[in-house]
Amino acid sequence: MYLYEKDTFLKKTLFILFFTFIQFAFSQTYNLAKQYLNDGDFEKAVVYFEKLYKDNPTRTEYIKDLINCYQQLERFEDAEKTLIDILNSKKAHPVYLVELGYNYTLQNKDAEASEYYDQALKVVDDNQRFTYSIGMQFQKHTLLDYAEKAFTKAMEKDPALDYNFPLARIYGEQGKIEEMFISYLALLRNSNTPNSSILRNIDAFITSESTNENNIKLKRLLLKNVQKDPDIIWNELLSWLFVREKKYNSAFTQEKAIYKRLDETSLNRIEDLAKVAFNEKDLETSNKIYEFIIKNTNNPGLKLTASLSLIDILLLDENPNLNTIETSFQELLATYGYKSNSLSLQIAYAKFLTFQKNEATQAIAILKKSFDLPLNNYGEATIKMTLGDILVYDQKFNQALIYFSQIQKKLKNDVLGQDARFKVAQTSFYKGDFDWALTQLKVLRSSTSQLIANDAMQLSLLISDNILEDSTQTALKKYAKADLLAYQNKKSEAITTLETILQNHKGEKIEDEALLKQGQLLEQQKEYERAAFNYQKIIEFYASDILADDAYFAIAQLYEHHLNDIQKAKENYEKIIYNYQDSYYFPIARKNFRRLRGDQIE
Repeated sequence: MYLYEKDTFLKKTLFILFFTFIQFAFSQTYNLAKQYLNDGDFEKAVVYFEKLYKDNPTRTEYIKDLINCYQQLERFEDAEKTLIDILNSKKAHPVYLVELGYNYTLQNKDAEASEYYDQALKVVDDNQRFTYSIGMQFQKHTLLDYAEKAFTKAMEKDPALDYNFPLARIYGEQGKIEEMFISYLALLRNSNTPNSSILRNIDAFITSESTNENNIKLKRLLLKNVQKDPDIIWNELLSWLFVREKKYNSAFTQEKAIYKRLDETSLNRIEDLAKVAFNEKDLETSNKIYEFIIKNTNNPGLKLTASLSLIDILLLDENPNLNTIETSFQELLATYGYKSNSLSLQIAYAKFLTFQKNEATQAIAILKKSFDLPLNNYGEATIKMTLGDILVYDQKFNQALIYFSQIQKKLKNDVLGQDARFKVAQTSFYKGDFDWALTQLKVLRSSTSQLIANDAMQLSLLISDNILEDSTQTALKKYAKADLLAYQNKKSEAITTLETILQNHKGEKIEDEALLKQGQLLEQQKEYERAAFNYQKIIEFYASDILADDAYFAIAQLYEHHLNDIQKAKENYEKIIYNYQDSYYFPIARKNFRRLRGDQIE
């Protein structure tokens, strides 16, 4: 008995080893054949695929690649014979009807091709389970009309089937934009396909221009659906489209319609829209939305956030009424009090007093009072960060450094801790301690926050490029003073200080930094011509230095948005595209250039 079992085990082992060897041999042959095919060496590839097909006549990948080789070599008769043999075999997949038809198409035998294409469609008519494979095979060979017929036939036969996704793609390739939108909208209404995926596909066919023909078609379909179908998805899609077109007030109309039919959670959507409108400088719409939120919400936190946002909008006025704004802050404090859940109010008020009214002492007192509240680590760190900022404004650098260092140690691996370390470096820079600033910045250049890492890199380069040129560091100290003045919202004084650098330190490394900084401040003062002059000087005299791409982008933005010279804007974006491909600005410069040229941007 033992000998029998041992013999059986040996036979099984040998069989497994033999089978494994055969599989390995096939795998090696297939890989070699595939390599020849990918390299375009069809003569060699076909030899191997013929052998593979002969040994494994049912393997789909061998058949597909063999037929491809025959067709590439224009051995159409061999391809035809192989496909007919397959179709005559039992259980042949009807997708080979499409393949045989395509073999005739390649020979310009349209009548024969149509015969097999129609047979494939007949299969779909009789048995819808083959629809997808047949339809996709048609699409693979760009036989779009046949692919469309395959999917629409199946859906007519069985309304439960949903081939809108492949159909939408086919319509897009055919240029049947309205039919494509109808299919995508049907998917959004009825299928389990993620909305984000469908919207990405729709987005590829529309632009930010409301007058674009495709935008108009989509809008017309959505409005028609709103009238005949009460589903709020149509309002959501209209809102999405209006945001894409930067028509935020129209989007707000749709969001209000959604809000009326949902509970208060939909106010979060409206709040998001208010933020987008604010960031895109549509302050009128943003103001209107925040007023709507205040009127309709019962959530104290959301109401407070909206109230503070309204103040932010007021502060963007050319001549904001600071007394009126302070009264608003005081009314909010009377309503919400000094509590841990109204910390954002106390911080906003302290910043207002400091940077708008130059009343740092009162701001510091408000923040120190907040330390008495029950706070978690992040709440305490947020107060200390703001307090540090205000102390820097007040030029109490050492006290500010204490607060920043405390945050840095307590939240060492958090972004807030890294931000505090950057503020330590920045404060050290303001007070003229350039070596200590560099020490902090070296650590931050590998920060997990890209924004902090970029800021650290820029400040580090500014210091290291200029620290050795002048042993007294006179120019760098003046620049640090100008930077502090800009931080203190004393823009005119900062511009004047930078001018002394430009007059007294011509040709020194710091000149391009001073030109850029002064240009940015002049922009904020709306002195656009003077700003453009600064950027142009950087381009002319420092085209090979690190700030050249900053200057090109800044002057392009000026020409586009303020100096009304689209041609010059395009020229400067184009300089970045061709000469500064590693620049941070490269992707947006390319996008802006194409947009100004009139291209359709996906």
